[in-house]
Amino acid sequence: QVVGGKVKKPGKRGRKPAKIDLKAKLERSRQSARECRARKKLRYQYLEELVSSRERAICALREELEMYKQWCMAMDQGKIPSEIKALLTGEEQGRAQQNSTKLAKAGKTEANSSNP
Repeated sequence: QVVGGKVKKPGKRGRKPAKIDLKAKLERSRQSARECRARKKLRYQYLEELVSSRERAICALREELEMYKQWCMAMDQGKIPSEIKALLTGEEQGRAQQNSTKLAKAGKTEANSSNP
C-alpha cells in the first residue's frame, strides 16, 4: 500500500516489542534511578546546610538573650552596663548628627528656593 507517498506494511498497529526496546528500557530505568539518587543527595545536602545555618542562628540568638538577661540583672541591682551607656551615647550622637544634617539640608533648600 502507498499512502501519502509512504509505503505502509500490512499488520498490527504500533510498535512491536523487541529485545532492543527491552534493553533500552532497562537502560533508561537505570539512568532515571541514577538521576533520582543524585537529586535526593542534593536535596539532603541542601537540608543539612539549612539545618546547620539555623542552628548557628539559634546559638547566636541564645548568646544575645543571655547578654540581655545579664544586662537586666545588672540594672535591677542599680548598675548600668557600659554597653548600654555606649548605646545611649551613640544614639544621642547619631540624633545630633541627623539633626545637624537636616538643618544643613533645610538651609540649602531655602537658599536654593530664594535664588531663582
